[in-house]
Amino acid sequence: MIHEKHELIHQNEKADLFTYILDNSPSIDPDRKRPMIIICPGGGYVHTSDREAEPVAIQMLSRGYHASVLRYSVEPTVFPTAICQLASAIGFIRENADTWNIDPNKIIVMGFSAGGHLSASLGVFWKEKFLTEQLTYSKEQIKPNGLILSYPVITSGPHAHEGSFRALLGDKFEDENQREFLSLENQVSDETPPTFLWHTASDNAVPVENSMLFAQSLLQHKVPLEMHIYPEGVHGLSLGTEETQLKGRDNHIQPEIENWIEMAARWVKGL
Repeated sequence: MIHEKHELIHQNEKADLFTYILDNSPSIDPDRKRPMIIICPGGGYVHTSDREAEPVAIQMLSRGYHASVLRYSVEPTVFPTAICQLASAIGFIRENADTWNIDPNKIIVMGFSAGGHLSASLGVFWKEKFLTEQLTYSKEQIKPNGLILSYPVITSGPHAHEGSFRALLGDKFEDENQREFLSLENQVSDETPPTFLWHTASDNAVPVENSMLFAQSLLQHKVPLEMHIYPEGVHGLSLGTEETQLKGRDNHIQPEIENWIEMAARWVKGL
């Protein structure tokens, strides 16, 4: 496996992309092209969570996928820096697809909480001029082939996680038009990538309505989706195992939700 750190610079703001590239075996398949899963940890656009980073990458590696973790810019950096960094990460990975034995048509963005908002933002905005005019890549180079959204922040409406939008918008948070623009259930189109979502019904930080609103918009536009709503579980479960338990918080161990990553892996295989 090749594990490297790559710096991505956008307007003097640096993001770190950590790549985990599986080796091909001459005795199995020397020419295998694998999907790449780009992981965007959550953290309310204030930090990027370790619990939703490397442990998740390792799980995807164990299922035969390449993985990477994007440590994107957060507060006080504001929109659109992080989405530009994510778009640049996809472009950079596609540039290196042959070198790293990546299937360029299976580059999937996986986001947790605010990282889910970032991932979904690229899913709905990848073709927009405000984004592509800031990049050296074309819209085709930055388009994700699929989204995996774990308890994502989506809406700025009545079910919003206000803190994420305050951090993302900074001084522009009071601008209603800006908040509505980044309420992603309103931005879904026929060209939004296929999406896998999961959430818990008892999430009291980012209400389950966030996922449901996005799913409803996907259905309206006939975008393929798979969604799983678990009855119990706090926000920020990650894998729901001891490996990703927040220190001193045994309520982050939730066996009932542990199967989400296996289902997400199978979903990627079917794309």
